[in-house]
Amino acid sequence: MEFSEKLIALRKGRELTQEQLAEQLNVSRQSVSKWESGQVIPEAEKIVELSKAFNVTLDYLLKPSEIDELSVKTDMLEQQQKQLLSREQTRTRIHKNILYSVAIYLVFFAAFFAGHYFFFSLEWEVWGKPVIFAEFFIATAIVIIIWAKSFTNRQKK
Repeated sequence: MEFSEKLIALRKGRELTQEQLAEQLNVSRQSVSKWESGQVIPEAEKIVELSKAFNVTLDYLLKPSEIDELSVKTDMLEQQQKQLLSREQTRTRIHKNILYSVAIYLVFFAAFFAGHYFFFSLEWEVWGKPVIFAEFFIATAIVIIIWAKSFTNRQKK
């Protein structure tokens, strides 16, 4: 695997565009394109910056090897696996939150109907409407807290 092939594999493995990599290295997108096409080899200082940006050794970048190709592919697969795991965790968290929200609103409706049946049957116009709105707002506040905690916990991880 040549330098240009390694550069392409590393850039794509990190899901960077040529433009994004160029911005990181303070060069033009055309420079990155020429490096990847094998037309030009970057200056020594840019090779050092590339090794730091991709967290690889200079030997890895400059010496051709078949083992390097396997390690790049392994890194790419590991990155994809992490992304899939993250997506699955997000889906699971959303499904849990939806179930919690439904359960909270079901409890709200049960409390409302029980309260209406036992306590407010005679005085619905006086006490019933304010109570149902208060219960609904409390249920909604609980749902909002659950969703907010879920997303703040996700960002901390």
